[in-house]
Amino acid sequence: MKDNFSTHSDRYARFRPHYSKELVEFVVSHVANRENVWDVGTGNGQLAAQLSDYFKNVFATDISENQLANAVQKSNITYSVQPAEQTTFEKDQFDLVTIAQAIHWFDLPRFFNEVKRTLKPEGHIAAIGYKLCLIEGMDDLLHEFYSKKVGQYWDPERKIIEQEYQSILFPFEDLGTHRFQLINQWTVDDLMGYLSTWSATRHYVKANGTNPVNEFEERIRAHWGDDSFKRVVTPVFMKMGRFR
Repeated sequence: MKDNFSTHSDRYARFRPHYSKELVEFVVSHVANRENVWDVGTGNGQLAAQLSDYFKNVFATDISENQLANAVQKSNITYSVQPAEQTTFEKDQFDLVTIAQAIHWFDLPRFFNEVKRTLKPEGHIAAIGYKLCLIEGMDDLLHEFYSKKVGQYWDPERKIIEQEYQSILFPFEDLGTHRFQLINQWTVDDLMGYLSTWSATRHYVKANGTNPVNEFEERIRAHWGDDSFKRVVTPVFMKMGRFR
């Protein structure tokens, strides 16, 4: 698994969108026994923290020590540095496995074998992702930054996000793809911070020695206008399955 996020884990924790209560409750509603959940590629624990309100035990893993150092702390969350494809968890341990904006980085055949090993019979898996946010009056500029300014610096795995996980061979009973929206109120600085967390942005900086967000900032601020906050809509999709 690639680690594109350790070097700016504090910014990731601050600026990445958090998942809605509606989404979390939809996932949890499918799970009868709420003892153990595994949140894979947890980053700084955005989803793990929300799951802790519903499950007795939350086990959250990531390959980045820096991400976990910035993770939300709850008494029933256990964080550990482990790859998604090979863990120390017990067989048939989990009632639910969740993956938020991370499954496209995994070695999927090996990861799914690990899910089958650790997931209880009739347990569920939910793979969540989100695409480019929408901001009124800013969409064309955001698409220009996404596809032209840093477009060539996206990892190939980004295509899996664009395809909403439909290209993934999902070896579970398919419970469909479900869509949600995350609604936030952002300042222009929030948007700038979010763009700086993109893996393509980090690759651009490494290749060119300059930050494309800084270069784009004047245009972003000019389009932002006089509003302190703007409504930001982030399209979210989720592929769910059940292990028979």
